[in-house]
Amino acid sequence: MDEAHIKKILVLVEGAKTDVLLMNKIISSYPILDDYRIVSYCTNIYALYQEMMMAGQEDLEATDILLVLKSREKREENRKLFDEKYTDILLVFDLDPQDSRYNSDVLLALQKHFSDSSDMGKLYLNYPMVEAFYHLKSIPDDDYYHRMTALAELKNKKYKLRVQQETLGSDYRKFAVSRDQMTIVIRQNMAKAHGLQSDERIDWSHDGVTQEIDHLKVLQLQLALLEKEEQLQVLSTCVFLSPTIIPVF
Repeated sequence: MDEAHIKKILVLVEGAKTDVLLMNKIISSYPILDDYRIVSYCTNIYALYQEMMMAGQEDLEATDILLVLKSREKREENRKLFDEKYTDILLVFDLDPQDSRYNSDVLLALQKHFSDSSDMGKLYLNYPMVEAFYHLKSIPDDDYYHRMTALAELKNKKYKLRVQQETLGSDYRKFAVSRDQMTIVIRQNMAKAHGLQSDERIDWSHDGVTQEIDHLKVLQLQLALLEKEEQLQVLSTCVFLSPTIIPVF
């Protein structure tokens, strides 16, 4: 790859441990030359919205995400990261409907705002949280297309335990240990997202699963399901990232 075409990518994740480890696991599974930085925000999507609104005087469009991040960062080495110029900004957060600050209008506003990685940034919401990535009992897992979680399960803090018990090998370290397995996990999530959008099941091996996902439509469908049935389809969108990192396979 020509140096002029190497992208400089900022990946902002919610958590300091699981999220960072997962992003490194996904990215390291594929040979890329792009320069990327993974930085933990250390709080959730609703706190991000509040800080953005304060910085932009109640106007998301008037807010510079890098300035918001720099203003709250106490680590000097990370503050310097937010002074740099990036070709792409990717934001990876959890839906967390059990949070006391949960607000569907906030989520929709942020998903609409963060729709372009090379402009404001692109938002990838995990349903219900980052652990959804590990919620396959086998690779591939035909039952994953129907795997759901209930709001009550999230409020009772039982979802993470369920994933730990049901994940392949009951050990995150044994999950998607090869590039081939990682590709299947990514494709299964893509197939599930396309199935949500089209209301018909698409097999993970189908060529069409690598087409761009409509993240706003997926969010709208998930919010409608949550409102009507107090359930969510388990879905890991952080594996999609964007063509800036994950190649088309």
